[in-house]
Amino acid sequence: MNISYNWLKEYVDFELTPEETAAALTSIGLETGGVEEVQTVKGGLEGLVIGEVLTCVEHPNSDHLHITTVNLGEGDPVQIVCGAPNVAAGQKVVVATLGTKLYDGDECFTIKKSKIRGVESIGMICAEDEIGIGTSHDGIIVLPVDAVPGTLAKDYYNIKSDYVLEVDITPNRADACSHYGVARDLYAYLVQSGKKTTLKRPSVEGFKVENHDLDIAVKVENSEACPHYAGVTVKGVTVKESPEWLQNKLRLIGIRPINNVVDITNYIVHAFGQPLHCFDAGKIKGNEVVVKTMPEGTSFVTLDGVERKLNERDLMICNSEEGMCIAGVFGGLDSGSTETTTDVFIESAYFHPTWVRKTARRHGLNTDASFRFERGIDPNGVVYCLKLAALMIKELAGGSISSEIKDVCAAPAEDFVVELPYEKVNTLIGKAIPAETVKNIVTALEMKIMNETPEGLTLAVPPYRVDVQRDCDVIEDILRIYGYNNVEIPSTLKSSLTTKGEHDKSNKLQNLVAEQLVGCGFNEILNNSLTRAAYYDGLEAYPPQWLVMLMNPLSADLNAMRQTLLFGGLESIAHNANRKNADLKFFEFGNCYYFDGEKKNAEKVLAPYSENYHLGLWVTGKNVSNSWAHPDEESSVYDLKAYVENILKRLGLDLHNLVIGNLTDDVFAAALSVNTRGGKRLASFGVVTRKLLKAFDIDNEVYYADLNWNELMKAMRSVKISYKEISKFPAVKRDLALLIDKNVRFAEIEKIAYETEKKLLKEVELFDVYEGKNLEAGKKSYAVSFMLQDETQTLNDKMIDKIMSKLVKNLEDKLGAKLR
Repeated sequence: MNISYNWLKEYVDFELTPEETAAALTSIGLETGGVEEVQTVKGGLEGLVIGEVLTCVEHPNSDHLHITTVNLGEGDPVQIVCGAPNVAAGQKVVVATLGTKLYDGDECFTIKKSKIRGVESIGMICAEDEIGIGTSHDGIIVLPVDAVPGTLAKDYYNIKSDYVLEVDITPNRADACSHYGVARDLYAYLVQSGKKTTLKRPSVEGFKVENHDLDIAVKVENSEACPHYAGVTVKGVTVKESPEWLQNKLRLIGIRPINNVVDITNYIVHAFGQPLHCFDAGKIKGNEVVVKTMPEGTSFVTLDGVERKLNERDLMICNSEEGMCIAGVFGGLDSGSTETTTDVFIESAYFHPTWVRKTARRHGLNTDASFRFERGIDPNGVVYCLKLAALMIKELAGGSISSEIKDVCAAPAEDFVVELPYEKVNTLIGKAIPAETVKNIVTALEMKIMNETPEGLTLAVPPYRVDVQRDCDVIEDILRIYGYNNVEIPSTLKSSLTTKGEHDKSNKLQNLVAEQLVGCGFNEILNNSLTRAAYYDGLEAYPPQWLVMLMNPLSADLNAMRQTLLFGGLESIAHNANRKNADLKFFEFGNCYYFDGEKKNAEKVLAPYSENYHLGLWVTGKNVSNSWAHPDEESSVYDLKAYVENILKRLGLDLHNLVIGNLTDDVFAAALSVNTRGGKRLASFGVVTRKLLKAFDIDNEVYYADLNWNELMKAMRSVKISYKEISKFPAVKRDLALLIDKNVRFAEIEKIAYETEKKLLKEVELFDVYEGKNLEAGKKSYAVSFMLQDETQTLNDKMIDKIMSKLVKNLEDKLGAKLR
């Protein structure tokens, strides 16, 4: 939002430079991105002086040019060739001297000595549009006879520099969406800084009703959407150009002047944050204004000439027969003031932010008015701004105030009552701030002290501070005015400011696992928790009915909370693959969200909603590429399996105590799951289906693992770390070549092996797989290595043979395996 430095000084007294003002505003939370010096006229009329035409004769080689001599107040008169039809001797004129820069929009040209049809010309006598003080090009500017030659044009026209501060207003600071709103904060800063200052605004005590010649009734049918509506009429106005001072004020902040009536409403919205609308009173049928909703599908043509279909929840400002304006958003095509308007009805209102926001979104409209109404304006400023507008219209457009103020207020806006304990102030800020300082700051911020005790304050916060309704909000306000830089962060944080217990342990383990994955060549990604609901259509693993849907989504691509990290990773893979980077390893920590309709409870609104923290891994493309020491090698699901197992080991989980089994899941073509003995899912991993990959336009195979971090943390609670000496006795390896059915997985062999020998069997490894000729149809051969070791003695052949015989028998009985 653009804030004029000089305009700001009309409301608060201060001696800060524009740069110091910008720094002060930034320090109190109104971040100021830039300060730009501007003039009411581009170029500031530099190089232009007042001159007197001494002689004027016709040009010998032209039927429209004149040769003049002009007195510039000092030195010899200069000769200037002029083509204006109205130039004559004795006139006082505006002259652009050599080197002067004149502007035509964004283009600039410099006045140079020249010859025009053989006659030397030193300078230029100017028209209004050529120097930017008007639009006329009918002839040169002819000044009054008392204008003094040699006077600088910028002094004659009283051209002053101003500075525009670009203030970034955060969505919660609706109160600062105006010059006066910024002035209030600056005032509090100046008071806290010990500077003498005052805060003021124009008086409206001169407002009085002059007659009752134009009485327009006001009726509010929907007080929920419009808690406060006020209006007054001004009769006998003359709609014309605004005075120069008002036009300059608006131009400086980027607003195009239109006419005096409209400019006044624009002035007030940027001065005090209260949107207004001036209706042509002659077009208000039935002399009645009705605030109501209209039937679904009603046609309404807005000011931009677009016909819109109204929703039954769109609040309208109507007359006795039809709609005139979409309340708080946009005017109708035939509702505003024009040059033919002689009587106006001024509207000032407080509309409910939610109603305005939803209407603006439905119709794709974003106006200065809706911007402020959506965030919440000052409910107590409605009548003040109405009176000020009426007084300004009377002053700048003439006329008389011709009705009482029709003020319809369902319920006066109440202050927010907040209890503020000093102890909490000091605890949250981290520094003991004197009670007097706290009281001075809250008072400067227009909060009223209702009650005071040694322990704290009871405050009444004005209703325009919609972002300050709790004690912590007040404390934030105190801190920003006190100064963030005035609070030192202690070298040792108090325990209340640090994480403890499970959260602390979880964070440390996340960092540990993240470092491990980065060491394996992974990159961490961070995707949006919002996702596209269409991704879940038809899925059984993540049913669409379990989605947490957004009530007012920004788009169809961000209309639900994610149930799984999978799709965000696939988006990242597609993005990289489309940019010639297809060999990828990604991981992401993040929450997933669920809605269970069966748990709906009228008393516990949040009962159906839950969230879980997950770790996702994605592997795709080549594991090794373009290496002089190793041939290219495609990544495989077995690489992913190793990464998952290494994470489980790093967390201290014993794989022998976990249940690994086949997983049937419609996001995986083939997959395994890792569960606890109690049936809790810790992880699942496998090959993503071609159907999903096709939806994301991914050509390579993608291997994905999902680890439920919450369940992993629970599983770790029972893990006890113990240490023992390395065995002094050698380990023994025995290999078996097993002929088994093709559908038998290694995990089944591994499971049977560890169940057969729980004490001496240390490792089971698959080192070869063979399928082909010389084998029965539907069979495959696994070469499996078994490592045996006893920590108390050396194993002999008899003990080893006994264990291996038992292993072979169990594999034959349970899997139908045969030794080759």
